[in-house]
Amino acid sequence: MKCFTSLLLFTALFACHQPAEKQLPLVGTWQLISATSTEKDSTYSTFEARNKMIKIITPTHFAFFNHDLNMGKDSTTAAYSGGGGTYTLQGDQYTEHLEYFNYREWEGHTFDFTVTIKNDTLTQRGVEKLEKLGIDRIIEERYKRL
Repeated sequence: MKCFTSLLLFTALFACHQPAEKQLPLVGTWQLISATSTEKDSTYSTFEARNKMIKIITPTHFAFFNHDLNMGKDSTTAAYSGGGGTYTLQGDQYTEHLEYFNYREWEGHTFDFTVTIKNDTLTQRGVEKLEKLGIDRIIEERYKRL
């Protein structure tokens, strides 16, 4: 009887167990390969071939770094930006909580995206909206896994 009771209890617990939702494999290092922005009725590329941008995603945080490939030697094209923070992922809904950025007025904002991964390509699409800065646009970024 004791064995039967243990088996019954085990069966009941197993039957009630809900399998965890499979998360997208975001963790890793990604390099930006294309980017567009849409404001009102206009869509344009924001990808700069003369720059390199990577995004690093850990189980709890993200960081991004973007710099010109000329190492700042040409003052007309010199560029550097970097930032990061925490994120949440629920299914394909990815939310960045930007805690650090060299453009400080962006800090403390949250950005919601839909993400997909196909083979080694991560696509991130969502809205960047910062009313105080007059920014309200849809962005789509594609990254390849490094």
